[in-house]
Amino acid sequence: MRALPAEISLRRADGFDAVPPQTFYRIAKLRQEIFVIEQDCVYLDLDGRDLEPSTIQVWAETDDGRIASSVRILNEDAAEPGLRSIGRVVTAPIWRGRGIAAAVLRDAIAACDGHPILIHAQSHLAEWYGRFGFAPSGPGFLEDGIPHTPMRIG
Repeated sequence: MRALPAEISLRRADGFDAVPPQTFYRIAKLRQEIFVIEQDCVYLDLDGRDLEPSTIQVWAETDDGRIASSVRILNEDAAEPGLRSIGRVVTAPIWRGRGIAAAVLRDAIAACDGHPILIHAQSHLAEWYGRFGFAPSGPGFLEDGIPHTPMRIG
């Protein structure tokens, strides 16, 4: 396990109100930069699920507040009792390959507190997610023109 760069700190917030407004703005901006601009996926990122009381945000930020990486954890009890999902996994290009996304994902898995976890991994990253215990759990599918693989822990 690689140590985080000295200027990076991991943060976690249980519920939307626990995320400082400027921080959530920066998280949403990074998600737009990567998913909408870089990956050319036109979709409604701010889908209302960030506002759910049980949603957990996990992020890595620099000393000056820039977001290096983030994920959100959703309660999926309506689909399956106890199920959690990790999504909106994003890392700023300048921070890729430095172990930051791995640290954020490990913290997110820990925040799920032993519950089964679903992730819709971009298929080219399925092996990477496998390193954290995720295993394919269904047929692949296209989302916004990008191949995805459903994966689970538990």
